[in-house]
Amino acid sequence: MPLVHPLSSIKDKETQELVTFFNETLGFCPNSVLTMQKKPDLAQAFVNLNKAVMNNTGTITSEFKRIIAYISSNTAGCRYCQAHTIRAAERYGGEKERLMQAWDFENSTLFTNVEKVALRFTIAASSIPVNITEELNNSMHDSWDEADILEIMSVVALFGFLNRWNDVMGTSLEEDAKHSAKSLLGTQWEIGKHAT
Repeated sequence: MPLVHPLSSIKDKETQELVTFFNETLGFCPNSVLTMQKKPDLAQAFVNLNKAVMNNTGTITSEFKRIIAYISSNTAGCRYCQAHTIRAAERYGGEKERLMQAWDFENSTLFTNVEKVALRFTIAASSIPVNITEELNNSMHDSWDEADILEIMSVVALFGFLNRWNDVMGTSLEEDAKHSAKSLLGTQWEIGKHAT
C-alpha cells in the first residue's frame, strides 16, 4: 500500500501543461507525479528538473539516457523506476534484445565499449556508498567529454531522488509500466511493494 496515495488527476494548470512531457516518455502521467501534486510546487520543480535532465544537448541519446536510468534504478533496487525506465527506453527506440540484456551489459555485444564505461560509472555512482575509483574516473574522461559526463551524472542524480521517493512511498505501478517490465525484464523483475 502506498505511503501517500496519488491524486486521481492534476488540477493545477501549470503542472498539467508540464506533464505532457510524460505522455511522450511513458504514455501516461506517473503516479509518482500525481503524489507530488499534493504539493504543486514540488511537482512543478520535479517535472522541470526531469525535462532539463532528459533534454539532449550532447551525444547521448534519449534511449541511452533511459538505459542509464534503468541501471541506476536496478542498482538502487527500485522496482517502480525499473519498470518506468525500461518502458521509456523502448519508447525511445531501444531494441528488445538490447533492453533485455541491459543489466548484463558487460557480457552483451549490443553495448559499445564507451556505453559500458558509462554503465559501470552508473552502478558505482548509484551505489551506497558511492564507489567511483580513479580508474573509473579516468575511463570516463577517456570515453566521454565533460558535457556528456554531466548528462550521465544528471540522470544518475535524478534517479537517486526518484528511486528513494518511489521505493519509500511504495508508489503503485501503472498497468502499462507493469506490462513493459514483464515483457522486457522477464523473470529478473518482480513488482514487489508497487502492486496496486
